[in-house]
Amino acid sequence: MSATARIRVGGAAPYDVVVGTGVAGELPALLAGARQVAVLHPPPLAGAAALLVSQLSAAGVERPCGIELPDGEGAKTAEVAARCWTELGRREFTRSDAVVGLGGGATTDLAGFVAATWLRGVRVVQVPTTLLGMVDAAVGGKTGINTAQGKNLVGAFYPPTDVLCDLDFLATLPRADLVSGLAEVVKAGFIADPTVLDLIESSPLAAVDPASPALAELVTRAIQVKADVVGEDLTEQGRREHLNYGHTLAHAIEKVERYTWRHGDAVSVGLVFAAELGVLAGRLDPGVARRHRSVLGLLGLPTSYRPDRWPELVEAMRVDKKSRGAALRFVVLDGLARPGVLADPDPAWLRAAYEKVLS
Repeated sequence: MSATARIRVGGAAPYDVVVGTGVAGELPALLAGARQVAVLHPPPLAGAAALLVSQLSAAGVERPCGIELPDGEGAKTAEVAARCWTELGRREFTRSDAVVGLGGGATTDLAGFVAATWLRGVRVVQVPTTLLGMVDAAVGGKTGINTAQGKNLVGAFYPPTDVLCDLDFLATLPRADLVSGLAEVVKAGFIADPTVLDLIESSPLAAVDPASPALAELVTRAIQVKADVVGEDLTEQGRREHLNYGHTLAHAIEKVERYTWRHGDAVSVGLVFAAELGVLAGRLDPGVARRHRSVLGLLGLPTSYRPDRWPELVEAMRVDKKSRGAALRFVVLDGLARPGVLADPDPAWLRAAYEKVLS
């Protein structure tokens, strides 16, 4: 087993994020004393969920069970949440019981939301199995579901009690999913930790190797960036908004594409767009904007989008969570690792930035 990192997330309800190989095995010890534990998982992880249920049973949990969810964003609906509530009610889950989210970001978002809303809050331990889940969705206590009007518009801020990022799961990911998750790592580099960018530029092949020490370091650094931010600003009243760098356009792309695009791919395009917007607003040096394309390109991430969707994207961005009234808000950079907010930008800048990311 390689070295294990423990990252503390502060705040009113502090918790640890454990990063390393084999760390999913710590779950039974974390949930000792619970009478019931529900492991929420997508179909491809039925085997891993069954193993965790068996380990929980051997550790003394009386009634551990698995609850299968739809794969991907299909899990994040009111109907799926209601089905989970029905199952918890049927099993008479109490506040001393716990929910586990085993899967990618959609699974951990849904599991966290179910835990936050059942009996107004039961314990949730997140076990992300994708790179995106590890560096983004499972850390920070944002939980939610999607609606026809947009992504994550219904949800709650509800921190987990623990997060176990078992790097062994990364070896099971399709390469496209692994690469997609690196967009959030790149984002962490541009908003807070430029060493991330240096590591990718020095060895892009190692960055996409699930067994490499380089990827383990990138994951740990990205989680540390998020932990530092959410520990002081859980409910996005200030600094946490910076974590949305690239996400305003990204969420709009996902909605317009009916969630058929990978989140990280959409974020990659959104990062390029945000960088170009920062240049047009006179806040970012063009060289830093070019570095966005370069680093993302080294990883094989997309940096362009379709030319025919601008009206739909603008409409989608207007219902983004960061909007205030009719005014759009974007996170932009004032320099490397210097994020800020651009409120109600000139529509001409938006269109011109979009022109920069057209296929």
